[in-house]
Amino acid sequence: MKYVRSVVIAGMPASGKTTVARMVASRLNLNYVAGGDILREIARDRGYRPEGDGWWDSDEGRRFLMERKGNPEFDKEVDRRLRELILSGGYVATSYSMPWLLGPEVLKVWLNASPSARAARMAKRDGIPVEDARRIIEFRDGENAQLYRTLYGYELAPDASVFHLIIDTESVPPVDVAELIALYARALWGTSSETF
Repeated sequence: MKYVRSVVIAGMPASGKTTVARMVASRLNLNYVAGGDILREIARDRGYRPEGDGWWDSDEGRRFLMERKGNPEFDKEVDRRLRELILSGGYVATSYSMPWLLGPEVLKVWLNASPSARAARMAKRDGIPVEDARRIIEFRDGENAQLYRTLYGYELAPDASVFHLIIDTESVPPVDVAELIALYARALWGTSSETF
């Protein structure tokens, strides 16, 4: 099989996707892109101001997510643009949908962490109480699961039939997770570290 030199990293909110994806992109000399970045472009086009990492959890971010929920074309457009970039090669992408919409020619990784670990990370990252982070995690988990079940008919969860790697990020530092993914990518693509 001929592999596309792109990596897709998925996982539930606050599982470490963005941190790890940026590290992997740096190690492999690839571009980083997030499905959320493209969704932010669509939000801007609709008059929202999607700034900062915590925007999705703000009142305005949640309003946009509710609008998005009523219009599947938002996500289909994000997926169309993201798929095109990934298949062109040279990207590390974070995405909820791409692992199910691409074949095995693209390296796909799921980052796994419990809701309590993710809430603790979110609380630290966003400077909010852990209890607030737990509520946000629960809300976003439910909304995301329903969205992708409705759009594409799959369950947003680790699935060994879809992913090349499933990594538990609770006790492994992001730098080690990124190195594991980079090593796997080099082996899959048949390249040495000097190539990158």
